[in-house]
Amino acid sequence: MTNSGGSTAVIDSTGLDALISVLAGRGRTVIGPTVRDGAIVLAEISSGNELPYGWGVELEAGYYRLRAREDGAAFANSAGPQSWKTFLHPQRVRQWTAERGAEGDFTVAEDTTPPPSYAFLGVRPCDLRAIAVQDRVLTGGQFTDPAYRGRRERAFLVAVECTEPGATCFCASMDAGPAAGPGYDLVLTEVLDDEGHRFLARAGSEEGESVLAELPRRPADDTTRVAAHERVTDAAGRMGRTMPAVDLHVLMRDTLAAERWNDVASRCLTCGNCTMVCPTCFCTTVEDVTDLSGDHAERWRRWESCFDLEFTHLQSGPVRTSQRSRYRQWATHKLGTWYDQFGSSGCVGCGRCIVWCPVGIDITEEAHALNNERAASASEPAAFDEDPS
Repeated sequence: MTNSGGSTAVIDSTGLDALISVLAGRGRTVIGPTVRDGAIVLAEISSGNELPYGWGVELEAGYYRLRAREDGAAFANSAGPQSWKTFLHPQRVRQWTAERGAEGDFTVAEDTTPPPSYAFLGVRPCDLRAIAVQDRVLTGGQFTDPAYRGRRERAFLVAVECTEPGATCFCASMDAGPAAGPGYDLVLTEVLDDEGHRFLARAGSEEGESVLAELPRRPADDTTRVAAHERVTDAAGRMGRTMPAVDLHVLMRDTLAAERWNDVASRCLTCGNCTMVCPTCFCTTVEDVTDLSGDHAERWRRWESCFDLEFTHLQSGPVRTSQRSRYRQWATHKLGTWYDQFGSSGCVGCGRCIVWCPVGIDITEEAHALNNERAASASEPAAFDEDPS
């Protein structure tokens, strides 16, 4: 369990409701998990009653279902179809507009819409890590994304440590959970036992300290501390999936010619669902639109996927024309060459790409298969065309 060194207290469901009110009172739009359309989605909420109390999820490759819980837990559900990328790096953003003047000249104006001030309630440790990954990608280098920076700098993060991983979770393999790492303003750990339903709350920033001080709370007791720690520790041993315990960066480098890529290519639809639900994928393209008169034009940036045939289109045509090459590009970038670019993996073990793949392709299964093929190849005697002596 991460210890931020900040204030620690215990709140109950009343305190959770008060947290939403306090954040809204500070001018923030509170986004949290809620049940809509047969899923737990991220949406604006105004009350603790909108949280998914008593709801869990059943997950498998290509499968997602809500299920009722008897214990009334608020956060005992795994990652849903959305990530916080939806709000920090939106799917579609206007960049500029252009107007034709009376003399035929054009006036171009950059879109300067003020960034919203969000409060994210219920950020899973895997998603907390994903936000840190996107921070490095979009603001950590020589070229930064000002739209992302504006949203990120104004965001208040309330993380929730994971106490019940799903069948497709593997954050422990990626060192991204189930305990919350750095980057939160407040972190909650949900505890339900004979002592009642409560949340151990820890501050991780000055504003987090200030918000916690406004909530109805009581001092953190040893029973709650121990119970919270045990539940997070237990969750680490109940991951539904694992990655092979090898250097994934090296594994991807060593298996570029593996036969396994043909197997997965025979199943992959190249639909791009995995990139859309991934909390770290960041690729975009631009599209220009005009009105019928041609007097008004706009440029919009929107998400793009490396599974799109046109993603690598050059003058001579697309660079990656086969399913094999496009799936391999995505997997080797996510697990391998991301290290070369950004110093970390691009995967946080949330399992969304497994759940929302329509044909149930499992990135952990593929990594294990590649590792097994590499091991089998290394154990085979070397073949020589002539006497090596």
